[in-house]
Amino acid sequence: MIYTPKILAFAGSTRIGSYNKMMVKVAVEGAKKAGADVTYIDLRDYPIPLYDADLDSNEGFPENAKRLKKLFIENDGFLIATPEYNSAISGVLKNAIDWVSRKETPEEPLLDCFRKKVISLMSASPGGFGGIQALLNAKWIFSNMGGLVIPEQVSIPKIHVAFNLDGTFKDEINQKNVENQGIALANMIKRLNNN
Repeated sequence: MIYTPKILAFAGSTRIGSYNKMMVKVAVEGAKKAGADVTYIDLRDYPIPLYDADLDSNEGFPENAKRLKKLFIENDGFLIATPEYNSAISGVLKNAIDWVSRKETPEEPLLDCFRKKVISLMSASPGGFGGIQALLNAKWIFSNMGGLVIPEQVSIPKIHVAFNLDGTFKDEINQKNVENQGIALANMIKRLNNN
């Protein structure tokens, strides 16, 4: 029996008209074509305070951090599109990572929600480099926490003029490359779980 990959997809942006949200939705379609069960979320729906160890110790995990962490644990892999803010990933993405990476109980395995998870990364930017620095930053973070970042990554420059009104890319190569991110992630998870 072929394994059905469970994938959590989201963008590291809370902006309503985020290009990275549009981009990750294209990749979601690729993952679905490859047979994955995909859960798309918007980090805007999971507002959490900036990570503060005192808050964590005194009040425990905020409810939205618990909900988010549960999704990370339940899925085999992550399909993530991140904008680039000052040569790094967005603050909202880093904050989400900081909260879900923390142990809720002493018995919980360290970095349980990232270890052995397969991760596909992409970035888009209105600038000329397509968020390549954010990709490097994200790859380092997730790899350091025990995630398996697939080698294929996509960065798309001048993203503000890249989409059709229906959410597809004007350039067929961009459309295919981004869909292939979802396909590659689903196929990698299948390979790892069908042994």
